[in-house]
Amino acid sequence: MNEYLIKARGLCVTRNGRQILQRADLTLEAGKIVTLIGPNGAGKTTLVRAVLGLLKIDEGQIEKAHDLRIGYMPQKLHIDASLPLTVARFLSLGGKARADLPETLALTGIDKLINLPMQSLSGGETQRVLLARALLRDPQLLVLDEPVQGVDVTGQSALYALINEIRNRRQCGVLLVSHDLHLVMATTDTVICLNQHICCEGHPEQVTNDPAYLALFGDTPGLANSPQVAIYTHHHDHQHDAHGDVIKSKPASLVHRHGSHCGHDHA
Repeated sequence: MNEYLIKARGLCVTRNGRQILQRADLTLEAGKIVTLIGPNGAGKTTLVRAVLGLLKIDEGQIEKAHDLRIGYMPQKLHIDASLPLTVARFLSLGGKARADLPETLALTGIDKLINLPMQSLSGGETQRVLLARALLRDPQLLVLDEPVQGVDVTGQSALYALINEIRNRRQCGVLLVSHDLHLVMATTDTVICLNQHICCEGHPEQVTNDPAYLALFGDTPGLANSPQVAIYTHHHDHQHDAHGDVIKSKPASLVHRHGSHCGHDHA
């Protein structure tokens, strides 16, 4: 049995009289990849900030492994165009130079970028630099917020493969955050669908040739055939109103069934 890194139960967060997180559970283990998906405003960032201790919760419990080291990769990086900041300098900010820097540069494929200005990097290169900086903390848990933001399809596939390689090499836990409800990494161990509360969770499914599944990717040509992604489909145990609140529940025996389209539209 894998040792848990973070175990959160029944997390509730209310702001300005509105409940933005309702009784959410999340368990992160060493060597496991968990992908958190959901629409904009679903509470993904709130849940992440809560389990990392950056946001006060109103209800619930959070347990963390002793002296847990966390590497965080933000969704976006904004650097002033006039700021003279090379990749090397960026990686050194906030800490001392590490002996494992060359290995981390090679692993993330940015060793040839080390002397370039951060502003000159492509989207994919920037994401790899951010990933390298998170890895320099020698984390037991990697938290990656939209790691393929601004990256083309080919680059996304390569980044997903790299994240899986890092997990296998270092046996760290990984929490991936995404807004996409249909595409997840083929190597993800658990997918959690969030819409203010946990709608469902389970293992992702491999891409099939079933037209009903492929239809989910009608507006993203070619993406469904990528070997690094899989379609995740599921039943829900309830219905939502226009604000995302639960208005109807099914018997507990029907909770967490997987393999068909969502019971409601998150788009």
